[in-house]
Amino acid sequence: MKQILINCEELQTRVAVVQDGILQDFFMERNIRDTMVGSIYKGRIKNLEPSLQAAFVDIGCGKNAFLHYWDMIPASEETLETSDDDGEGEGEGDGEISGNDESDDDDKLNPPTRAQNNPNPNQNPNPNQPSQRSSNRRRRRPRKNPQQQGTDQQPKVAESSSPLKGLLAKVREIFSTGKKSAKPEPAAAPAPRGGQQQRQPQAPRKAKSDGDSAAPAGNDERDRKSDQGRNRHRPSRRPPKTGPAVEDIPNLFKVDQEILVQVTKGPIGTKGARVTTNLSIPGRYLVLLPNSSHIGISKRVEERDERDRLRQMIRGLELPKNMGLICRTVGAGRKQEHFQRDLDLLLDYWHKGEQVAATHRAPVCVYQEPDLAERALRDCLTEDVDEVVVDSEETYQRATELIKRYNKQDSTRVKFYQNPTPIFHSFGLTQQLDGVFNRKVPLPSGGYLCIDETEALIAIDVNTGKNRSGKDQPETILATNLEAVKEIARQLRLRNLGGIIVLDLIDMRQKKDQQVVFKTFKDLLAEDRARTKIYQLSPLGLLEMTRQREHESMESAIFDNCPYCKGSGLVKSTTSMSVDIQRRLNEILGRRKPGQKLKVAVHPRVADRLNNNDRKLVDGLKQEYSCEISFHSDQSLHIEEFHISDAVSGQNV
Repeated sequence: MKQILINCEELQTRVAVVQDGILQDFFMERNIRDTMVGSIYKGRIKNLEPSLQAAFVDIGCGKNAFLHYWDMIPASEETLETSDDDGEGEGEGDGEISGNDESDDDDKLNPPTRAQNNPNPNQNPNPNQPSQRSSNRRRRRPRKNPQQQGTDQQPKVAESSSPLKGLLAKVREIFSTGKKSAKPEPAAAPAPRGGQQQRQPQAPRKAKSDGDSAAPAGNDERDRKSDQGRNRHRPSRRPPKTGPAVEDIPNLFKVDQEILVQVTKGPIGTKGARVTTNLSIPGRYLVLLPNSSHIGISKRVEERDERDRLRQMIRGLELPKNMGLICRTVGAGRKQEHFQRDLDLLLDYWHKGEQVAATHRAPVCVYQEPDLAERALRDCLTEDVDEVVVDSEETYQRATELIKRYNKQDSTRVKFYQNPTPIFHSFGLTQQLDGVFNRKVPLPSGGYLCIDETEALIAIDVNTGKNRSGKDQPETILATNLEAVKEIARQLRLRNLGGIIVLDLIDMRQKKDQQVVFKTFKDLLAEDRARTKIYQLSPLGLLEMTRQREHESMESAIFDNCPYCKGSGLVKSTTSMSVDIQRRLNEILGRRKPGQKLKVAVHPRVADRLNNNDRKLVDGLKQEYSCEISFHSDQSLHIEEFHISDAVSGQNV
């Protein structure tokens, strides 16, 4: 039985997805601040940093938001597009609970990409256009001739007068100017396509010297087959990109210019939010792309017939000009009336946002992402959910209305929980949540995980512990690693861990065991709503991966750094403090006359060490310098703090 539990309190809202009593997903949101991730703002560019290739935008939320140059090109170029692509490019899958589909920390390893920019990678390049080899420096989008496109590949277009038309016209004018002023690169003939490459006839090979042996006759045939194999796997050259590139951004965008951006990652620690101009508004079944003409289907819809049906159905919707849609995974099997109802709601959101943007000066919020309860029902309410349990009457009414609006025939039950016992405690989730924040996570067969969150990455160590389930050592190691990757996939969701993650699995000597663990983990990550990327085991037995991060981790959201240890989790031992105090006393007494009387105030634990374990050492100091030293306990002092004063005058030394 699968349930969604919603706990609404004055300061926070919590949502848990439970499968047969086991916590599978957990989300939490503080009610003291608005939802930032997924919201759209009309901001103002404060400064451009060419060295960082980024702009900083004031969106009215404290620190200026970070806008990379990569994220300034796609939406601005697509605003100029008047024709739709062929629709064969795959749309993004479902995003996180916020509904956003953009990648986050993966760009530490790879430059950012957009599915909309290259919907048809197999399109032949135009030999008359310059060849663009620096793909990591320039965005590309396919060029289409609108006259060559069939009407069956175009969604129905409804002309709409937009209050934001002036702002979009300015963007078009900026990029039109950029296209005219852009200097074309020297033309270069494109390389032949992967499967169609023809080799030029070559002269017969000559021996390097008379002493060299002649090559076997079969070598030419093997070389030809080898070249064909390489060409088969060689990636197709993308069509050349026209229009401005990353290096043109400082000339196209100016300081104090207004710009529409969407938050893709909220503020984390001392960093501000990250934003993009690639706008998207997620609904129940569709994702609206206001400034893009891309039409796509979620990659998680794998059946070709269903994908074709959905694509044809989406093209039948009345969509305003220069807007695109992505069908979400939950849209599989739905009728056109569900999509039309969802599209009408999304267009209403966008039109209201346009009115706000047209009548208010930046910075202002144009579109506010719904709260956690509504997002959970929008994104987590799948067909296998049996019931939704809510402990707030207001949220219960909203949940009932939302489910009816999504699908009137939906059989999901909505229950209003009225028991005085807290809802999470009643369903046995309190203890499971407490275990989420433990560094050590037990495994069913006796092994355990150690999860350490650092500034740079997340390190997860796997240990066999008391696991003796296998017949021999390799079998035990394989069983432990399989249990570990299953639990790790769950912990990543529950703790909301993101960025670079390194798994230190138990060493497996056999390649087949390594592949079994890798494939199992990859299949488990496919169920994660956050975007993930996983790499094969390294020679050191490490499994490296990245996971999309939109918010701070659950640990960072709930806990503050300890004021006593300043977040390190460590303090000096009493032995170390005894050494420091004796070193300081030697320094002071060595510069003073004999017969001094000193008073040392220390933490009680340190005082106990000095008066007992190190008594002989202290007596040696007294005899050497002919002085008196007394130690006094002070509970208010930090264990690493001590004060030395003159016992007669009371002045600090």
